[in-house]
Amino acid sequence: MNTPDSDGLLAEQLLRFTRRVHRIQKRHIELAGLGVTPAQSRLLRTLSHWGSPPRMADLAERLEVVPRAVTTLVDGLEANGKVRRVPDPTNRRVIRIELTDDGRKALRGLHTSRRSAAEEILGPLTGEQREVFGTLLDTLLDGSMPDGASGAHEKHGHAC
Repeated sequence: MNTPDSDGLLAEQLLRFTRRVHRIQKRHIELAGLGVTPAQSRLLRTLSHWGSPPRMADLAERLEVVPRAVTTLVDGLEANGKVRRVPDPTNRRVIRIELTDDGRKALRGLHTSRRSAAEEILGPLTGEQREVFGTLLDTLLDGSMPDGASGAHEKHGHAC
């Protein structure tokens, strides 16, 4: 059975884990010497999934940030040659953001640094524990409650 204390402890553990993940990822990005911040790396990854260059407003929506935050990120990435602003071919008033060759190279480095960060983070877990952890993360990311459950853990009759 869940108690407010056990849920509070779990929430604190989750926050501490999230901060640890961010610290480790930041360190691995810095070690890779890519010249990008974690927030810029997120924008680059998001940009890489677009078929055609998106507008800054599209990026802001996808990243769930205010447009001004995207402007700041794009300014820094453009200054480092990772992205460029290009006019929309159908509406010259609209600016789109596209990756440069240097930006694509940085993405390859980011992929490697993220993989090494994940190996460090998941290192203490066995293969079986990683599978269970992945399933639990999928459930949390999906955000849906188990069928017929009024609480996240009641269906199984135990606290985390």
